[in-house]
Amino acid sequence: MTKKKIAFVVAIAGTAQAFLKDHMTYLVKEYDVHLVANFKPEEKGEFEQMGVTCHDAPIRRSIKLGADLKALFALRKIFKKEKFECVHSVTPKAGLLTSVAGWMAGVPNRVHIFTGQVWATRKGVMRSILKGMDKMIAKFDNEILVDGQGQRLFLINEGVLKESNSTVLANGSIAGVKLERFVISEETRKVEREKLGFKEDDVCFIFMGRLNHDKGIGELYEAFDKLIPECPKAKLVLYGHDEEGYDPKAETFINIKRDVNYFYPGHTSVPFASLQAGDVFVLPTWREGFGMSVLEAQGLALPAITSDAYGVVDATAEGTTALRFHVGDAEGLGQCMKKYYNDPELRKEHGLAGRKRVEESFVGSKVSEAWVDFYHKLLK
Repeated sequence: MTKKKIAFVVAIAGTAQAFLKDHMTYLVKEYDVHLVANFKPEEKGEFEQMGVTCHDAPIRRSIKLGADLKALFALRKIFKKEKFECVHSVTPKAGLLTSVAGWMAGVPNRVHIFTGQVWATRKGVMRSILKGMDKMIAKFDNEILVDGQGQRLFLINEGVLKESNSTVLANGSIAGVKLERFVISEETRKVEREKLGFKEDDVCFIFMGRLNHDKGIGELYEAFDKLIPECPKAKLVLYGHDEEGYDPKAETFINIKRDVNYFYPGHTSVPFASLQAGDVFVLPTWREGFGMSVLEAQGLALPAITSDAYGVVDATAEGTTALRFHVGDAEGLGQCMKKYYNDPELRKEHGLAGRKRVEESFVGSKVSEAWVDFYHKLLK
């Protein structure tokens, strides 16, 4: 019996590697799975070894009309040739191009998953343009997934989606947590803290993600600067790509001292190890699709501090696994940090509760099974 053909479409292969690869491992057992992306030469091998067929398409993440039209017709050509039963896009640009090209090519099932809105913190014309792109995706696709209930309600309230045409699979998150990788280890904690020169009684607040305004790095600096005089053993560690020059800004705060209480090792390729240097995970974000980094930190039994941004609230249970403050409120963030600093028992209690919550609701295999079930129903 011929397997039905599914194509996943992303702008860059790294998106599929990070969020879709495990789902594909499940899906290739029952479907003919394809991946369409703007591949680098060395990126196809790992997918082809899984049994996934790869196709090149010149999709760019930035908005450029000429290049985007070229990508649109390239996608249409691939879709017409391959006669996919379903095309499934991830990220806004790939989503818009796939929805229109899929409609033009007559693909019967066009799916997109929303994982965050770049326009949520924008104003003026650019907000309208970017929001309009998401509305077009919802108009041309006939199945819409969202990776969290908070984000889904936000999109419904903003008029982008309707209750009737949007779904959250499992308990949310696009991929869940691979607990076989996020293994709690005292030895790993010791090694990671020794790299940074920490003592046993130092309390490390750790952030992992892009360093930019929307992640709340400015508020994090402000809160930590005020925390230090009262909490001298506090440390702040930031992991991730510095997109907007935030690392040098740390030195403009009087109480933040590089390599004394502030550390920026840069990007890490082993988050399951690097996070274990921390005692508390902090994500003061202004917008978030779901907050995978929060789930991963909780998978390692770290309590979390997050803002109340619409997407990230689904990743924690306030007062049980985490503390929460209002978006942009540096003083509120500082109060949460001080509370955890002064109460190691609360840190332990919330950390263990977070690990349990991840085990019960956000294990990666359960999310993959929900994706397979979704396709069984869609393509029956």
